[in-house]
Formats: sequence, C-alpha cells, structure tokens
Amino acid sequence: MARFPQASQQANQPTATAGSDSPPGDAAPAGERKAPFASLRGLLPFLARHKGLLVAWLLALVASSTATLSLPVAVRHMIDRGFASGSGIDAAFGLLLAVAVALALATAARFFFVSLLGERVVADLRNQLYGHLIGLDQAFFSRSRSGELVSRLTADTELLRSVVATSMSVALRSTVMVLGSVAMMVVTSPRLALWTLVGIPLFVLPLVLGGRRLQRISRQSQDRIADANALANETLGAVSTVQAHAREEHERARFGAAVAMSVATARRRITVQAMVTAVAITAVFGAITLVLWSGAHDVAGGTMTAGTLGQFVLYALFGGGSVGALAEVWNELQKAAGGMGRISELLDERALVSTPATPATLPRPVRGEVALRDVTFHYPSRPDMPALHGFTLAVAPGETVALVGPSGAGKSTVFSLLLRFYDPQSGVLTLDGVDLRTLDPIALRGAIAVVPQQPTIFAASARDNIRYGRLEATDTEVEAAARAAEAHDFITALPGGYDEQLGERGARLSGGQQQRIAIARALLRDAPVLLLDEATSALDAQSERAVQHALERLMAGRTTLVVAHRLATVLKADRIVVVDAGCIVAEGTHAELMAQNGLYAELARLQFLDVQGVSADA
Repeated sequence: MARFPQASQQANQPTATAGSDSPPGDAAPAGERKAPFASLRGLLPFLARHKGLLVAWLLALVASSTATLSLPVAVRHMIDRGFASGSGIDAAFGLLLAVAVALALATAARFFFVSLLGERVVADLRNQLYGHLIGLDQAFFSRSRSGELVSRLTADTELLRSVVATSMSVALRSTVMVLGSVAMMVVTSPRLALWTLVGIPLFVLPLVLGGRRLQRISRQSQDRIADANALANETLGAVSTVQAHAREEHERARFGAAVAMSVATARRRITVQAMVTAVAITAVFGAITLVLWSGAHDVAGGTMTAGTLGQFVLYALFGGGSVGALAEVWNELQKAAGGMGRISELLDERALVSTPATPATLPRPVRGEVALRDVTFHYPSRPDMPALHGFTLAVAPGETVALVGPSGAGKSTVFSLLLRFYDPQSGVLTLDGVDLRTLDPIALRGAIAVVPQQPTIFAASARDNIRYGRLEATDTEVEAAARAAEAHDFITALPGGYDEQLGERGARLSGGQQQRIAIARALLRDAPVLLLDEATSALDAQSERAVQHALERLMAGRTTLVVAHRLATVLKADRIVVVDAGCIVAEGTHAELMAQNGLYAELARLQFLDVQGVSADA
C-alpha cells in the first residue's frame, strides 16, 4: 500500500484533489485562507436534518439567557430593598430564588437538547463519511492509508462533536450574554459602561492576530495524530511480520517518534492558544477592575446605590466571563475547522469509476460472455507504465481460460478491470455484449464471484464469513458450500462450530483454511462468471485435490478465468493465454504451447526444475 510522505515533508504538500496521487498535506486550502471557518459550513446540512432539536435548543438558550440577565436585577432588589426594610426581605429573596430555579431548568434543557443534537449530527457525519469512503474506487485506496482514514473518521469527527455539543452552544450563549450584559450596563450606568467597552478592542485584537496561526497549527496537529494512528494500524496489522524479524524495538522507536512529533505540534498549538486566551482575559478583566474603581467612588459620593453598583458589577462579570468563554470557543473552533477541512477533503473525493446516470442492464439470465477489445490501461499511480497494452481477449460462455505469465505481466489487472475497480484509458470490456462502463458497478459485480490469492477473513463467525458471498443464504446453503470447499470438517472441529469467531483477518485459521473459507464464499455466490486468482495456492496436496474437484463442479457451465502459476491448476483449462508485459504473446492448450517452445514452455520448465530441486533437497 502506498505510503504518505514523511511528516517532515508534509507541511509543504498541496491538498489532495479527487483523482490526484498525492495525499492531503498540511497546507491549508485556499478557501480556509480566505475564511477561517469556511469549512465548518459543511456542518449546516447535518444540523438542518434535526430542526426540532435545533429549535428546542434555541428556545432553551433564550430562556436561560433571559434568566441569567434577570439575576443581577434580583440581586439589586435584594441589596437595596431586602436589607433596607424588613417588609421587603421575603419578596426580594423570593424573586432571587425564582430566577435561580428558572435558570437551572432552562440550563438543564439547553444542555440536554444541544448534547443530543451533537450526538446525532456526528453520527450522521460519520455515516455519510464512511458510506462515501467505502464507495470510492481502488485508485483512491491505493494512495491512502487505512489508519489515516480511520483517524479522520474517529478523531476528527470527535472534534466536531465538541463543536456542536459544546462550542456552538457556548459561543451563541456567550454572544447573547455579551450583548445583553452590555445593553443592561448601558441602562444601569452609561458612564461606567463606556469604561467597560474600552476592553473590547483589546480582546478582539489578539483573537484576530492569533486565530489564523492557530488554525494552521491545529490542522498540522491533527495530521500528526493521524500519522501516528496510521503507523500503529499498519504495524499491529502485520505484528507477525514485525516479530518474525525481531523489529519490536524498531517499531517502538518509529511510533515514539511519530507520537513525539504530534506532541511537539500540539505544544505549539497549546502555546498559541494559551497566549491568545491570557491576553484576552487580562484585557477584559483589566477594564472591569477600572470600572469597579470608578463605581466605588460613585457609591462613596452618594451618586449611586450599592445595589445598582452590585447589579452593574454582575453584568460586567457576566460580560467579561462570556468574553473569556468566546476566547476559548474561538480557539476550539479554529481547531475544529482544521478537522472539518480534513473531513471535507474526503467528502470531496470523487471516484474515477462512477455509475452512469442511466445504467444499462445485463440480459437475464447472464450467459457469461466476456470480451476485452484493444484494451490499454495505466494505473493512476504509474501513468507512464502501461499495465495492459492493446489487450484483446474473448471468452465464450462456459469456457475456462487460464492466464499465465511472469509476475507483473498484467494478469491480475485483467481481473481488476472486469470487476470495474478501474476503467481502461482506451478499449472496451463487455459482458454479454454490454460495455462495462455503462453498467452499475454493483450490478456488474453481482454477476461475478472471486476467489483471491490472499483471502479476506472478517472478525466474525465462520458462518457469517461464508454468507458474505450471498447474505440471504440459509444455514443449509452455507454448510453445503463449506462441504463442497472441504471446509466443513475443520469448521465443525472449532469450539463454536459455524458460530466460532475467526478473529481479525482470520487469525484463528491456517492459510489453507482461510483459502477454503474464501472458496466456500464463492461457491455460495453461485455467479455466472468466476475469477480464480491462485485459488488453491495455499492448500496442501490433499486439500488441493479435493478443492480442485469442487472447483471443477463449480466451473461447469460457468465462464471462468484463472490466474495461476502452478501447472496443475491450468492443465484442464479449455485455453491457456500467456501474458507478458501487458500483452498476449501466445494462447492454446498445454500441449500446443509446449510445442511452440516459447515463454510458456520456459515457465513450465522452470517450475518443473523447482519442483525437482525441492524433491531432491527433501
């Protein structure tokens, strides 16, 4: 799998676009440079899906803000009336208690609605991102790391949960509180309010200066975390190889270096964030201190009551606290904007292979006539090296054709094109005379069964792994497929039988057992076209013979293409096609090709000598 550039190089890499071969880097997209929070607009469609929760949260926010702004008025009445005469104590304290209860209930409702909204928005975002990723083509995955993608699906979406469930609520509430507090301060004492407003420019300035830098560093921090996650995912997935080469210390050092780099980047982000917050809060509360000093002189001179000053001080504290909260929220939004930008990059990816607006349909039943006419294909990552060049092949319904040739000749590429993992740059591939590019890829792949050289076994039961070939299959059909693939005996010997969990990547099975699970999956699919890519390569001689018989029964009446190096696998093919450097160089039966004394004969002799050598060594 293609690697991303090293972390030290990523800072100068451009952002990936659909169809490019380079992964996303650290440079902020142009849209982010123009508008720091432009990427967060991508959340709006997800918020719009939950209008009921959104309205309920806004109503609770209005109620809690109103109660909060009423609290200083109640405190003023308590000070000026409750302590001035005995008759007003009960009413003053009753008003204060009523406001406090209203504030508590409204705040609880606001927290409930916005938290639930955040959970649902993030769940929708994750679902859409995962659904989008799993529908992208092989070109995208060939230049991406699964750990990087999982990091964006988890860590970056968690940032957005904080935005919706916390930051967004705090930002709007703080904005309302700042505006409301300023308005009430002006009503309470215009002169003192003027002094207070002096602190606002001092607060805004550091936010403007530090915001852009904070967003850039936040994005880099998320990239470094993704690098570490991708490295861990890669090495843990290949832990047997790591241990077999005694490279545990080497991998610990690599992961430690990746984590250290992420911490160093996070430290830069935290430093900027702390400086912005400190400067803003110092400016705000410096202004409040100046106001209190002036107000204290007014009370001492008798031009203002103690209750009025107390009311003004509370509004100033509410406003100052809200300004400080806005500073924190600004920092969090800058960080989340980087995460949303990374997610948006993935959502903007477009598959090179797409479903036509009006897809064609295959004839029913599918006969299985396969044809490639003058096909030329370059992998996106290797545009100067043709994998196939002028490749022409016709396979009749029910015919078995074996593709042989040296490694890298283009045999597996034929399978990738037939499955429409890629589309050729020129030429046409057809199934029953229908151009594959006019078909829905899902409908096309439904007519094909595949047994790969390296089977994929999911962390699920043996039954579910086989049923992956046809989800609606009954238990009886699953077991029949397992018997035909010579898998029934070892499955029933497992502690849980067909319900036994096979572990991640089939860790509880041997290589040959994994291969037979994959063959059972293909048998269950019962498709008219069968692709076998070294389907028996991992089997011992006894199992290979049994499975070969099962495959022969499966291939009967079906169009079958076989990629194989072992002669025993291809000897019974109706036709053998020899491929070299992306072209067909010969075709015929085994006897005919041996008589031509060409590439096939050379490969056969080399294999024969290898077998003889192994026998002699044994």
